[in-house]
Amino acid sequence: MTGGRDAAGGPAPDRQTVLPLAVQRPRDWNTARGRISLDPPLIVGILNVTPDSFSDGGRFVTLEAAVRHAGELVTAGAGMLDVGAESTRPGAARVSDDEEWRRLAPVLDGLAREMPAVPVSVDTTRSRTAARALDAGAWVINDVSGLRLDAAIADECARRGAGLVLMHSRGSVAEMATYDLAQYADVTADVARELEGSIDRALRRGVARGRLVLDPGLGFAKTPEQSLTVLRGLADLARFGLPIMIGPSRKRFLGAVTGRDVAERDAATAAACAMGYLFGASIFRVHAVAPTRDALAMAHALSAN
Repeated sequence: MTGGRDAAGGPAPDRQTVLPLAVQRPRDWNTARGRISLDPPLIVGILNVTPDSFSDGGRFVTLEAAVRHAGELVTAGAGMLDVGAESTRPGAARVSDDEEWRRLAPVLDGLAREMPAVPVSVDTTRSRTAARALDAGAWVINDVSGLRLDAAIADECARRGAGLVLMHSRGSVAEMATYDLAQYADVTADVARELEGSIDRALRRGVARGRLVLDPGLGFAKTPEQSLTVLRGLADLARFGLPIMIGPSRKRFLGAVTGRDVAERDAATAAACAMGYLFGASIFRVHAVAPTRDALAMAHALSAN
């Protein structure tokens, strides 16, 4: 691809993008409760049990609503559920770890009771919550701070053999989804270098390499154009030999490209996931599973040897 216009409408720099259709991806992921296949690609359904998440805040805060929606996500094609109880939207107020656990505990219990074979990850930046969640049946901890805010999360994962997602971000929980820290010399190289630091922290604390997954943090401390650049440059993360997860779902950079509001970005999300797969990702965290499932089925078929 050369020339054209960038996401803000100005001239885009000349570049040539080559899709690495033959990219080598890890075929599975070891977690606390078993091995998860990543071929075909894994869709992770988002289950927010918060009153203030940017896309679906307040919709699934009751146990009945949360478990019902989890079943809908799995029926639509999700192979894993990611449960979060604290919003990272710009300016969101932090909750205490006791409040975070008050929201999580009944949902994890309900999921373990109603769908025990479905892998569950818990989105948290706190080691105390991580320990409680893993003891309650979670397979994976998804740390959006990449062990920057509480490196003891790695200790809890190491003790239990849990999977651990290391996402790139900068700043506090309240800052990380803003553009306040979105200054990079080379965003692709800088994200890879900072995630390498997260990998080192995890390994030093005893997490086995085969239990790690990397997430470049699309939209986190990244402008729309920076998010597109990182997505285009996933090969810089593939060199670590770890599975890559992306979470483009309904984010602002999709709105910058399409002009659509949050609730109308599921088609763009599916397209971003399909392109992300061709660039090297194998795990996709989304709100709307069905369109992403179809887009990934096509991307997987086109890249098959």
